[in-house]
Amino acid sequence: MTDPLGPASSAAPTGESANGGSRDFIRDQVEADLGSERFAGRVQTRFPPEPNGYLHVGHAKAICLDFTVASEFGGRCFLRFDDTNPATESPEYVEAIVDDVKWLGFEPDEVRFASDYFEQLYAWAEYLIERGLAYVDDQDAETISAGRGGFGQPGIESPYRDRSAPENLRLFREMAAGQHPEGSRVLRARVDMQHENMQMRDPVMYRIRHEHHYRSGDGWCIYPTYDWAHGQSDAIEGVTHSLCTLEFRDNRALYDWYLEHLPFAELGHAGDRPHQTEFARLELTHTITSKRILRRLVEVGHVDGWDDPRLPTLRALRRRGYPPSAIRDFCGFIGVARTNSRHAPELLESFVRTELNATAPRRMAVLRPLKLVITNWPTDDDGKPVVEYREAVNNPEDPSAGTRQVPFSGTLWIEQDDFRLEAPPKYFRLTLGREVRLRAGYFVRCTDAVTDPDGNVTEVHCTYDPETSGGQAPDGRKVKATIHWVSAAHAVPIEAALYERLFRTELPGEHTGDPLDDLHPNSRELCAGVAEPAVADIAPGQVVQFERLGYFCADNPGPDSPDAPFFHRTVGLRDEWANIQKRQQQQGVRR
Repeated sequence: MTDPLGPASSAAPTGESANGGSRDFIRDQVEADLGSERFAGRVQTRFPPEPNGYLHVGHAKAICLDFTVASEFGGRCFLRFDDTNPATESPEYVEAIVDDVKWLGFEPDEVRFASDYFEQLYAWAEYLIERGLAYVDDQDAETISAGRGGFGQPGIESPYRDRSAPENLRLFREMAAGQHPEGSRVLRARVDMQHENMQMRDPVMYRIRHEHHYRSGDGWCIYPTYDWAHGQSDAIEGVTHSLCTLEFRDNRALYDWYLEHLPFAELGHAGDRPHQTEFARLELTHTITSKRILRRLVEVGHVDGWDDPRLPTLRALRRRGYPPSAIRDFCGFIGVARTNSRHAPELLESFVRTELNATAPRRMAVLRPLKLVITNWPTDDDGKPVVEYREAVNNPEDPSAGTRQVPFSGTLWIEQDDFRLEAPPKYFRLTLGREVRLRAGYFVRCTDAVTDPDGNVTEVHCTYDPETSGGQAPDGRKVKATIHWVSAAHAVPIEAALYERLFRTELPGEHTGDPLDDLHPNSRELCAGVAEPAVADIAPGQVVQFERLGYFCADNPGPDSPDAPFFHRTVGLRDEWANIQKRQQQQGVRR
């Protein structure tokens, strides 16, 4: 398969270091290794995904760590696909992963594949067989699994464990030649069935799979297991620092055992055996990152695909409008730890909101329209309402973004929530007799409301004060609320999707064992709204702030309204993380 990234390029990210230059135990280890000349001054890392699904936010932390460690120490970082399971892998996932890594801001020095090393791995398997360190086992998978015992329970040696090397070699070659049915035999390492580390109890190295491989075609009918291919692929590539998440901690002894018994010096990196260091993975509450469950969500139809904005995949976050720089900054903020923990999604959202506040242009949109009629608005000589153009700031955080002209007339759309016939306490928006400010417009006072036979408000009547054109009253009177609006005569129809958490509980499936039992039944709401004409300037993939509503990412039009711009709400305007921190501090004081 052709390298999808082309020639090797710099491992430096296009944005800032995900760690921001802060120290952690992994960087301390790398620095110590460089000081001791352990790897002859080399630093080489790799990001090793399996191409059996799309990358998710948990992978972002590993990507940032692998690439920035290499960059900070003048090293190299490869993107290597551990593609040893032909039944679940495809070029679609390879291409998506390459694209997501680049979108996140990183360029691999090289793109490699474990399948590139199938010949070498096979030769090394024969090498171990010839030395009595691997054997062919005729037991089925269930029997092998049961025979491994458990924690505190002894393992049971296979009745085929003491086969002679010539017989094992003959059987293994027959397996490779396709002479045995799938599931009838495996190749196992001959380590120690009584080892306290379960990973060392004669792990399976090869299994028979009469499957087409997306890269090697039909050239193989036996495939290496992940544990057999992973460490050896690191060694072949010259990886110095193999950074893994904590679930691979027990695998380290097995990887080292293989390297101790293989002719490693032949690779040209004598003494440079990869050093594995484990770190805590990234986990969020209300979120599932298991690719198996994510695939189930897609296949069952609970979501619309791997890029559904409710999912935690990088492709979904990208479609929803998350800036890659915000994800990198978030990963740097949470740091590198030795123990697993979960973070609130609101923390990630706070980084997204901070980035978008500085970069997103402002527009006005109304998602649940309610008609507002200004009864004293002037008309022209033909009796038609006068049209004014109000100047609005494109981004108050960026003066260079300039201003725009927004049409204003006597009939407007406002949000339904911005009017109440009976206002609750501390409600400062429109109600009968109250005055508010229209964004970039005038003060208006509500004089009447029209209702339908069911009592629903269908129209609000107001008068405006022409002396408040600059947003201030000459007599100094104040208003307590400013609301947004869209001129009815100039409104552009839009559709917008509002999202809640996909899962209702912090730990989906904690009580029932099935995360899908905790799916939020109303995780997406579609709104048919309107926006000011300048919304047409927002291109697909660009994020805009709809004033007072949140940040929204433009997408291609939806199937129900192909002519209407479609937007996904990225995040709201309210900083929920600040509220969480405040509650935590208050609880700490009470304790």
